[in-house]
Amino acid sequence: MRRKAGRFWLIIACLSCFAGAVGLIMHALSSTIIFFMTPAQIHAHPPPIHQTIRLGGMVVAGSLHNQPTQDGTPDTSFEVTDGQTALRVSYHGILPDLFREGQSVVALGYYQPSGYFLASEVLAKHDETYMPKEVADALQKTGKWDPRFGPPPDAASWNRMTAPAKSSTTLKNTP
Repeated sequence: MRRKAGRFWLIIACLSCFAGAVGLIMHALSSTIIFFMTPAQIHAHPPPIHQTIRLGGMVVAGSLHNQPTQDGTPDTSFEVTDGQTALRVSYHGILPDLFREGQSVVALGYYQPSGYFLASEVLAKHDETYMPKEVADALQKTGKWDPRFGPPPDAASWNRMTAPAKSSTTLKNTP
């Protein structure tokens, strides 16, 4: 009887140590997770202040504005859209060489309560055929683009676009 009780308490001690280690690991990882959001998702459910997120979408044509500063590093603002909502992004720094209006972009930073996104890092696509997976998924979800029908549309045409209507009839295969 004494051996069984000893084994039982040893197993309980090992399980509690394991549970404690898993809890500590989960707590440490929760502070390093960075979520991807589109402008429509941010508008619908604003993230907590000072939570780092990745904002993805297309740069709205005609929205890019540069303001020189005394230290020589420009303050840049532009709008990012997912086809439903646009969000103003403010960035202090030099933009990547491939950054263009009408192309996909991912910005890392914080959403400000005043309604704009303060970016600490801006990533632009690296060639004419690349689109970040998160941005492509967001465009497909909103119905603004279907990859089966070619490359994504330019951002300037999104305000004219509508999601394709879902057909209630189905085609039957006839021999």
